Amino acid sequence: MTTAYPALNELFVFLNTTITNVSTFCSRIPGSGILLKYIKNSHQNDPFRTTLEIMLVFFAIIYLFRNKYRTDNNFIELTPKEIDELVEEWQPDPLVSQISEEKRIELEKTPVINGPTGPKVKLANGKVLMNLASFDFLGFSTNEQLKEKAIETLRRYGVGSCGPPGFYGTIDVHTEFEKTASEFLGTEDTVLYSQGFSTIGSAIPSFCKRGDIIVADEGCNFAIQKGVQISRSIIKWYKHNDMEDLERILQKIKDEDTETGRRLTRRFIVTEGIFENSGDISPLPKLIELKKKFKYRIILDESISIGTLGKRGAGLTDYFDIDPKEVDMIVGSMCNSLFSSGGFCSGTFEITDYQRISGPAYCYSAALPAMLAVCATESLLTLAQNPNLPAITLLNTRAFKNVLASVKYIKVEGSPDSPMFHLRLNEDVIRVGDVEEKERLLQEIVDEVMNNGILLTRAKYVRIHELFNVEPSIRICISACFTKKEVEKAASTIKSVITKVLKNR
Repeated sequence: MTTAYPALNELFVFLNTTITNVSTFCSRIPGSGILLKYIKNSHQNDPFRTTLEIMLVFFAIIYLFRNKYRTDNNFIELTPKEIDELVEEWQPDPLVSQISEEKRIELEKTPVINGPTGPKVKLANGKVLMNLASFDFLGFSTNEQLKEKAIETLRRYGVGSCGPPGFYGTIDVHTEFEKTASEFLGTEDTVLYSQGFSTIGSAIPSFCKRGDIIVADEGCNFAIQKGVQISRSIIKWYKHNDMEDLERILQKIKDEDTETGRRLTRRFIVTEGIFENSGDISPLPKLIELKKKFKYRIILDESISIGTLGKRGAGLTDYFDIDPKEVDMIVGSMCNSLFSSGGFCSGTFEITDYQRISGPAYCYSAALPAMLAVCATESLLTLAQNPNLPAITLLNTRAFKNVLASVKYIKVEGSPDSPMFHLRLNEDVIRVGDVEEKERLLQEIVDEVMNNGILLTRAKYVRIHELFNVEPSIRICISACFTKKEVEKAASTIKSVITKVLKNR
């Protein structure tokens, strides 16, 4: 009885002989052993990986031998008449786009300051106004000692820094600020940035990459929103200052890790000390408690709270009497209380050193001009020598808010101790969602208050880029330069104007 086994045996012998001959032939080729070793290491028991690499090799071979695309024969010959017709039809776009009627009226009403800014400003028409629109909470804009230091530095170092910090842009005044800021805040080290807005937008993506998790407050400012988006991390937003909602989200992420077996990644909680969009103060003790419970890091933007909160004006950690080392990254702008420019990020040596080689705004921007670095350093030293300035700001803030506590038609939004807060219309004044009408009424209040000797401003937002809806408001900033009597008089004036403008609504 015949079977197929002899034929199969002959096939196996043939295949074995062929493979042996091919292997012997390949072994004689120089470098074949290295190639074989690479193939074995590259395989890693992963057929998909090997298949993908084989496909890439075939693609490379096909690409090398395919016909090249040429453009020298693709021109279309036009007659002189056709060229003239195309030129006549072409209409260039204007260099400056046309503005709307509302914007034109707003620009016409915008006050023009003649001279330096400060607690009192002089307009182009000669009128002097009390300035409640500036972030100069400590009044350093009128400090003569700071001005003299700035002029001295300008004459010694010149105007610009002429290079990025990582190359030849860093000089002694930059390192002096970093040392002074670290001592003032109580952290190990500080890294100096040349732009205030881009500081937080650079610090976040320096550490947060694709696959990492960021849990951020919905009330965070525009710079934080941009930094979070740039990071390309997994983003979760919790309700503004709602610690219960934050804990719920953190617990949900933990449960998802257990269910899906998701690998451990870097995780951050992002918030502000004093929220720019609301004037609220972040509950730092609860944030640190949740940070430790769920193993997260905290990125805290103290752009407004530095110089205004705490016994020394050292920010939120000083305000709640918490060790600054409990916060992983303290980020701030020097454009507010320190009355300079640029920003900083303070934390451990590892955190600051890493940003010096990976922070986009640090590596690809010119270093901060020496004059501005010295101004920021001197502002910190002046604040350390005058620890009563934050207390004066706090007294003025409370006096102002006490006068407006009973005003009709508007609500004062912001924590009691925040020197920056917002005036927003009550819901019974105008229907919900009518942003343009709210802005018109608030601008009318601003214009009328200016006629009474006080400079205010509406909070401005790029609404098409804001991730969350922000209600129109008038933003007020209180300074330590004012006396309690001046502040109470200004609040009474604003209260009278609000009543006058809105009483018929």
